[in-house]
Amino acid sequence: MDLVVVKTIIRIVLDILSTSFITKYDNLPSIIFRFMMWCKRLNRHVTMEHIDREGYRFSYFSRGKPGSQRSILMLHGFSVNKDVWLDTLKHFPQDLHVVCVDMPGHGNTTRFLQESYTAAAQAKRIHQFVEWTGLNKNPFHLVGMSMGGMVAGLYAADYPSEVCALSLLCPAGLRYPTESEFFMRLKELMFSKDPSDSTLVSVNEKEGEKLLQLCLYDPSFVKTQLLKGYLDDQRPHKMFFVNCFLDISSAQSRYNLHDNMRRIQAPTQIIWGRHDKVFDPSGTDILATAIPNSQVHLLEKCGHFIALERPRKSAHLLLEFHNSFCDNTRNEKAA
Repeated sequence: MDLVVVKTIIRIVLDILSTSFITKYDNLPSIIFRFMMWCKRLNRHVTMEHIDREGYRFSYFSRGKPGSQRSILMLHGFSVNKDVWLDTLKHFPQDLHVVCVDMPGHGNTTRFLQESYTAAAQAKRIHQFVEWTGLNKNPFHLVGMSMGGMVAGLYAADYPSEVCALSLLCPAGLRYPTESEFFMRLKELMFSKDPSDSTLVSVNEKEGEKLLQLCLYDPSFVKTQLLKGYLDDQRPHKMFFVNCFLDISSAQSRYNLHDNMRRIQAPTQIIWGRHDKVFDPSGTDILATAIPNSQVHLLEKCGHFIALERPRKSAHLLLEFHNSFCDNTRNEKAA
């Protein structure tokens, strides 16, 4: 069958699934969500890969090959996986070398309940991945969102020679004078639960829906169902995510980015949704003040999930920043 015909069929299927199907049913079954992600991977021309060393496996996908421009390594946030970047990749040139890895314990990367998942521990694991895949043969552009942003910032501080540019999308790990609306609601749920309940947070479907809606600027039915799809796909591993949440929010880890941001040497791009209710957008000022070579972008009509709500705009900003600092050809001409 002709490739153009195959692509057309896939686009039609995606359109049907992302509109008609989702709007007819209350829940997005995990199997349907996985099929949608499979179609998106196919449509984005990514190559699914994994690397095994020392009893540990990293799962990732890549597109393009290293060339005149530096590679891009993208780190996702808590409880989602590498697929969250697929809509962003749609707006990147196909010959640009991009690697999206499942964070430690997430997606299909090895999940050890007994392992530490603090920001520092995750940064070390990501450094293993970088070494095993040879990404650090040349400095690369490091991109991180939310939890991945905290890890990316710490990585840039710990391994400055490996990072030619750093992009932080609404990163975790900063100190704020007041709690965000999301975490205030989370605390309410924690303190209101039955003492005999051993779960981290006991929420019913209605309360869970409200928490998800706080993550989005426009909590439309379709976007909320897509976000639920990312999270529901991880449901079988609930105990891991409880442990991971406790580790990254522990006293040892919670403010790791804040405590290390002045050590960041790479040119830094800070992107935040103006209407983020999970991590307050005032984080842009905190980071910009501490990192001299930085630029700030506040996205209108955007909440916490930038890659879901503003994939085109954020992709264009990332690409513009990348071309400014990571194009070898341009840098050689300037020299």
